[in-house]
Amino acid sequence: MRSIAAAVQAGTLTAEAATAACLARVAAREDAVRAWAFLDPELALAEARERDRTGAHGPLAGVAIGVKDIIDTADQPTAYGSAAYEGYRPAWDAPCVALSRQAGAVMLGKTVSTEFAFVAPGKTRNPFDPGHTPGGSSSGSCAAVADGMVPLAFGTQTAGSIVRPASFCGVVGYKPSYGTLERAGIKVLSGSLDTLGVITRDVRDAAHAVAVLARRPALAVPDVALPPRIGLFRTSRWDMAEAATRQALDRAVAALAARGVAVREVAVPGWFDELFAMQDIVMGWELMQALAHERLVLAERLAPKTLALMAEKEAITLADYDAAVAALAPLQQRFHALIGDLDALLTPAAPGEAPAGLGSTGDAVFNRAWTMLRVPGIAVPAGLGPGGLPVGVQLVGRLGDDARLLAAAAFVEDSLAA
Repeated sequence: MRSIAAAVQAGTLTAEAATAACLARVAAREDAVRAWAFLDPELALAEARERDRTGAHGPLAGVAIGVKDIIDTADQPTAYGSAAYEGYRPAWDAPCVALSRQAGAVMLGKTVSTEFAFVAPGKTRNPFDPGHTPGGSSSGSCAAVADGMVPLAFGTQTAGSIVRPASFCGVVGYKPSYGTLERAGIKVLSGSLDTLGVITRDVRDAAHAVAVLARRPALAVPDVALPPRIGLFRTSRWDMAEAATRQALDRAVAALAARGVAVREVAVPGWFDELFAMQDIVMGWELMQALAHERLVLAERLAPKTLALMAEKEAITLADYDAAVAALAPLQQRFHALIGDLDALLTPAAPGEAPAGLGSTGDAVFNRAWTMLRVPGIAVPAGLGPGGLPVGVQLVGRLGDDARLLAAAAFVEDSLAA
């Protein structure tokens, strides 16, 4: 991604040529992958030509972006992954889109999302095996980047919707600290958990994109990352980690050891498991408020799976919600003490390889607790599992200390590639 922007800035590549290359890949592979909810090649090329005409000199010059279909765009429909909003055209661009355009990027199209970034899957297949899920809810974004259709795509995470599908598709999925990227113009599912992030093919590209869009230059990772201090944290649900994930973590630990980094085992405290129930309660209560119009007015047009999960969440009480919210700050303090002097924790990104079938996007068991804590997390590809499908590892860091996490993740990525 950075190489595309540098070439466009230098005048050795045009934005139109870079966009045309992405569209050619889409034309060759979309029937198999089905990553796109909306794509208008001429619209994308016209935007690229405008970049060339006016001089695309921004830090994302000529970079084609896949925009998750819960993010508003004025020139492309935004259906929020739902038949209830088919053809809906917002009046504005979400800030992440507007800022990307200002930085010289081209919006290639809208990528498939589960309905309202919740549970009902879309049409997307895993690029490595169309009989397997790509994960969700950022299904199309992760599949499109993995298949080479775009170098950058937006995703969102409320439970595990960036990190898990990134692991299943063999790409980098970065969920920044809560609130790092502006979430206006994005369909709300759970206001206190929803986090905007990015999917790329390497860590430094993800860091560069968020550094630009968040206007936080310190997030950019240098070409040479210093050895980090990393702890191995298996979580309280380690029994749900399949062989593929256990082997991926072993590979990462061995790769770090080969470069002189001794990974420290971090014991799982008893309080950690409380986060799972808390996340379920907070997400459940808030989505019932955020999707009030959909469940009260548009219910007959919603997917059965969406309606079934909504019905389950009706049992959550205000007392449950208030108690979960009150418990968050003390647990965030405990997490800060747990990570101590470490730069990041190395932990599972997903239970294993992408599950077979398309009726589910997989289990977010290894993501939900971190999303509840609002800390940054990033999936780093760590090879293939026994079934020949990708599997990643996850690194998490302190809230607001994304620069340190990204540098550690880049070092892990470099170590695995060595």
